[in-house]
Amino acid sequence: MIINSSLDEVKRRESALKYIASQVKEKGRNSLHDLSGLAGGFPVSESDLTLLETYAGPAYFSKSLQKEGIIHLGGEKVLAFNRTSAAILATILAFVKPEEEVIHYLPQLPSHPSIPRSAKLIGASYQEYDDIKDFKIGEGTSLVVITGSTMDHQIIPLDDFEKIIKISHKHGVKVLVDDASGARLRTVLYNQPRAMDMGADLVVTSTDKLMNGPRAGLMSGKTQFIDQIADKAHQFGLEAQAPVVAGILRALEIFDPQRIIESIERKDKLHHQLKKLVKGIEKTPTGVMISEDKLWREVKTPENNLSISKRELATTMAMLLLKEHNIVTIPAVGMPGVTATIRLDMASDDAKNLDDSQIVNAITDSLQKLRKIIFDEEKCLNLLYGT
Repeated sequence: MIINSSLDEVKRRESALKYIASQVKEKGRNSLHDLSGLAGGFPVSESDLTLLETYAGPAYFSKSLQKEGIIHLGGEKVLAFNRTSAAILATILAFVKPEEEVIHYLPQLPSHPSIPRSAKLIGASYQEYDDIKDFKIGEGTSLVVITGSTMDHQIIPLDDFEKIIKISHKHGVKVLVDDASGARLRTVLYNQPRAMDMGADLVVTSTDKLMNGPRAGLMSGKTQFIDQIADKAHQFGLEAQAPVVAGILRALEIFDPQRIIESIERKDKLHHQLKKLVKGIEKTPTGVMISEDKLWREVKTPENNLSISKRELATTMAMLLLKEHNIVTIPAVGMPGVTATIRLDMASDDAKNLDDSQIVNAITDSLQKLRKIIFDEEKCLNLLYGT
């Protein structure tokens, strides 16, 4: 085993970030190719800088944030958080009591860890489903969470979405939609309505996913619910501060869905080339991905007896892409518990700096090196942790 705990994943992330810092310092930001789809940005103007203060900033940006946030998400009122995970935690703190139940429905398991961890933190039980036929609400259920788009960009069918909201409200249970990337993927590429327009009580999105905003969360919902959540957010320091609020606002103002639309044609061409290298490579709405299962099948042969897990294999591949080709993917830089799927997002801003042949060459080279390094634990450890 080369990844034994969440602490190891913290060390893996630190190693990746240290490498990224060295590359940016030595060769500049353009030497890095962030294809994670989570690069985000911080598009504040020079005139904003004098307003990034504790009180003046939120006061100045608040009215515009409400306007732009409601345009983007719908609802009656919005609230900015330092992370989407913080918004989820604040919601559970506001509406779920110990020994009550949080139910989570998503297009494909597993869930983002922030939801079960938040439920566990307050002593609530947690249940998740990815099949509408199994979905049910118990007597102790106080909150239903729906994930609109998974970490691997699986989209919830519209009929299931509407049915879960209807069932939940029939039982008097509030519905929070975790629409981290779905607020754009679902609406732009699949023409689904905004979550609030379907009757959800609350929705939260990540302002760095498929848009040029900071890594933060923006929640919208019914005013009375947002106010209750804001109370918890301020108690525990979960709310976004002035610089982040400014970044979110400016990202909303410049958001252009055209970049997402244009990624479709390119991802089809790239997939056609890469499937010759990795048989199980799959398309996502805006790019391609290699799951840990598919990568395992590509590398495993009857002759080799791999001693590392599928997750470790995918993480090692992601680190090779980073440290050999400066390509950033989620398994290399993500938080503990993050998906091990290697996703190359063609809607990423950096995608324009790489042509398809460069990406194909990077995958080819990394696969060749992966097949050699997996039998040398010391080399794997050095790659992952810099030890």
